[in-house]
Amino acid sequence: MKSQIIEQLGQADILLPSLVAEGLAANDRIKVRMSALQAAVHHAREPDRPATDLHVECHAAGIAPAALATLIGGAHLAGDGRIAAPNLARLMKEIHDDAATMLHAVAAGKPAEGETMNARLAAIRTAGLLEAANEIEIARVAKLTGVAEGGADSLHRLVMDLHKALNRLAADCSEEILSGAHVFGLHAEDRAPVESFMQGLNETRVLKFNHPGLDTMATRSGGRLLIQNDIGTTDAHVVVIAVKKNAVTVTYTDVHRARAKFFIALFDRFEAKWSGLDRHVAAGLGEDNAFFLVTGQYQAENAADRNAFLGALGAALVFLIDWNKARKLLRSWVAKDDATRILDWAARQRIGQRGFLELGGNELIGAAVRNAAPTRIGFGERLDQALGRNAAVDFLKTAMRVSTEALSAGRSVRLVRDQIEADLVRRLERVDGALLATVLRQIGLAHDITAAIAHHIAALQAGRAIDGKLLAARAGQIERKADRIAIEARKEATRLNAGPIIEQLVDRVEEAVDELEQAAFIASLAPAGIDAALLTDLAGLCAVAITATEAAASGLAAAVEVPEGRRADSEDALSAVIRLIDAEHAADARERDVTTRVFGGGFDVATSLSVIELARAIERATDRLAGFGHLLRRHIMTDLSA
Repeated sequence: MKSQIIEQLGQADILLPSLVAEGLAANDRIKVRMSALQAAVHHAREPDRPATDLHVECHAAGIAPAALATLIGGAHLAGDGRIAAPNLARLMKEIHDDAATMLHAVAAGKPAEGETMNARLAAIRTAGLLEAANEIEIARVAKLTGVAEGGADSLHRLVMDLHKALNRLAADCSEEILSGAHVFGLHAEDRAPVESFMQGLNETRVLKFNHPGLDTMATRSGGRLLIQNDIGTTDAHVVVIAVKKNAVTVTYTDVHRARAKFFIALFDRFEAKWSGLDRHVAAGLGEDNAFFLVTGQYQAENAADRNAFLGALGAALVFLIDWNKARKLLRSWVAKDDATRILDWAARQRIGQRGFLELGGNELIGAAVRNAAPTRIGFGERLDQALGRNAAVDFLKTAMRVSTEALSAGRSVRLVRDQIEADLVRRLERVDGALLATVLRQIGLAHDITAAIAHHIAALQAGRAIDGKLLAARAGQIERKADRIAIEARKEATRLNAGPIIEQLVDRVEEAVDELEQAAFIASLAPAGIDAALLTDLAGLCAVAITATEAAASGLAAAVEVPEGRRADSEDALSAVIRLIDAEHAADARERDVTTRVFGGGFDVATSLSVIELARAIERATDRLAGFGHLLRRHIMTDLSA
């Protein structure tokens, strides 16, 4: 093994693996120490708030926590934009030494790269940024720990570059490849944990598709197994796992706090303890210029539980790649929290976001909207505003699933686009179906008023005592409820850009309800002792109106199912429309029978007027329902042609 390393690296440094391990350990320490420096600034500026506790992070990195706790807790403003803190000079020296340890390992394996890195560290020293003293300028802390835009150098940026170089060296000098991991210096008991981690990683690795990343290195250092993965290509996005017997410590760094929370949530079935999410970056350092350091500890009861946790860690990493990119994309279509929930679902279903992004992501959804619903979803409009929250979330989940499955199976992008567009069309049709269900409630209220009038006429026929005021009051209450439903239905139709026919259906039923409420009011005023023949004609007219409301309801219920492609439903809906038209004709005939009987019967004025007006109001209601039927037929034919 040593000779292979010497031949491959071109130097006689057989201790390179140990140097790399030491450099990686120094990387863990320097991240905690820079976090302590940031926390000291934060506490100095806001001394009334609890000081940041880095106890867990210190233990994970092999640092005694007491000194850092004293430094952070004792930090205070020293004037002129400076802070003072106990042990600060020592901390600055330790930060420099950690960087030098990392640099030494890189220089041993890659002399040219080490020379470049050394020049960068020298420039940082020359600028006085690493000067050891118990006071420091807040601006200097920002320059040390930040990653400024535009390529300006900083200690933080140098540390990240050294870390990447160490990862490459670790891969180059590995003794063997164990389940895909580059390993060296392992003990016999280390192989099972590495294999468990890699088993989980390899189960989901395919979901990164063409994206680089997920290279793994494992070694033994300081009496424990270290497993390290670079995840993707993002700076400061690394996971280091320390295994000692059945205890697992996870050190995770990320530039996005939300992604760190997402990562932790994926292990909710394990009783792991996590720290670091509540820490805030010191004011003035800039959240975008710092990384978040999160530490997790899992004490397994046995090796099997430990290996299960390691496997879950490995399997989860692919879902971190391009996570923030996918979240930003989804947030343009649904609310922020729903975007995160979709990504959580995609990870737990082992779908992920990479396939979706690989096939176009935002363009996939945009094309579906342009092609399937150009008049329903406006430019810049979110899907949850057009489809409703649940439908929009489900649609995006479907898009992600279809993309991943198609890319995995080698299917064409055109097929994926067609599937996504078809799914969007179906969901828009379901939105229309939900609106039609609201109209169905309106029809139900029309039926209630008609049945109440019929019951009133039947009581008059039987000579029973009746309360006309109660009938009028009940009909008025129902009519007001129907009005509220109609108003809400119009609002939803407008918000969802539904077709104009749906609003017209709402209008026709509302008009029918108004006519029936008027009929109930007239019936409530009808005098006692109306001729039996007249009551018989009115009862027949009420029966026709009830038939019309029932036909409207059954036709609409069937029409809701027509977009699903059920031929029987379309036939039922069209048959109900025919019954509606027949009912309207029958109501015309019954109303004329009543008019003829009134004009030929010599009845008193009150009886004649009440009976004729009641008959005409009921007949007008059937006219409105017939108009509803004609609109419903047009709606059905539109769905069938589509």
